Amino acid sequence: MKSKRIAVTGGKGFLGKHLIKKLKDQGCRHVFAFSSSEYNLVNMEDVKRMYNDVKPDIVIHLAAKVGGIGFNRENPGSLFYENLMMGVQLLHEGYVRKIEKFVAIGTICAYPKFTPVPFKEDDLWNGYPEETNAPYGLAKKMMLAQSQAYRRQYGFNSIFLLPVNLYGPGDNFNPESSHVIPALIKKCIDANLKNEKEIVVWGTGKPTREFLYVEDAAEAIVLATEKYNKSDPVNAGAGFEISIKELVELIVELTDFKGRITWDKTKPDGQPRRMLDTTRALKEFGFKAKTGFKEGLKKTIEWYRKVN
Repeated sequence: MKSKRIAVTGGKGFLGKHLIKKLKDQGCRHVFAFSSSEYNLVNMEDVKRMYNDVKPDIVIHLAAKVGGIGFNRENPGSLFYENLMMGVQLLHEGYVRKIEKFVAIGTICAYPKFTPVPFKEDDLWNGYPEETNAPYGLAKKMMLAQSQAYRRQYGFNSIFLLPVNLYGPGDNFNPESSHVIPALIKKCIDANLKNEKEIVVWGTGKPTREFLYVEDAAEAIVLATEKYNKSDPVNAGAGFEISIKELVELIVELTDFKGRITWDKTKPDGQPRRMLDTTRALKEFGFKAKTGFKEGLKKTIEWYRKVN
């Protein structure tokens, strides 16, 4: 891939910055990162302008409108429309222009609400996603349907990856739209700074989640871009499960928060359980997560303390 022109949508975001670094470390010389302020990919004219300007051989589509449970509940329409339009238009225009490869980044929110654990890629269509995530999850999943259809009809080389929840340095710590790990880190550190004796956490603490360190996710994408050329979806995860209650206790310990944890059970839990079967990623392109969870959390907390 060293001589290829690689366009990374969302390349200036959380995962994007880590992916750009990984590609450049691998010797890729023509990597183009951009954000929605440069090309609004919901708009077909901007999609065409991006292709005209960058002339990519490979497109890695990371860009997404995304947030936590609260954000998803408040913005189901725009989450559906914007994610759907970005994916459909980018992939279609890539096919029209005969690019070499399109790498679509999906979401674990595409899985049915009651998927058996660990989630296997073959279970993806066996039910409706968890309600608060469904508009976002289904919009992203349409790229899989499109990818498979375009390969069948046109022989277009596109792949579809399903990363689990990411975390790490550079994550989104905005309380309006952040996911669970940055939200909890911010709550604990802010409470310490303000000498507050309590943090309030949504839900019951019973659901389980799996988390992938952002540098490991970047590694998975690079390996798949290099080595994987099928439209069967592939999970990218770390292959472990932790309850939200255990997660809160771990972050409380690592941030040295000594106060009370209050559970707001009027707030939704989201999907009951999440953990991926990561066999296919290992078999198809040799990906296995390297970063231990506690180690990754320490690095994330360290980074947040440094920038605040």
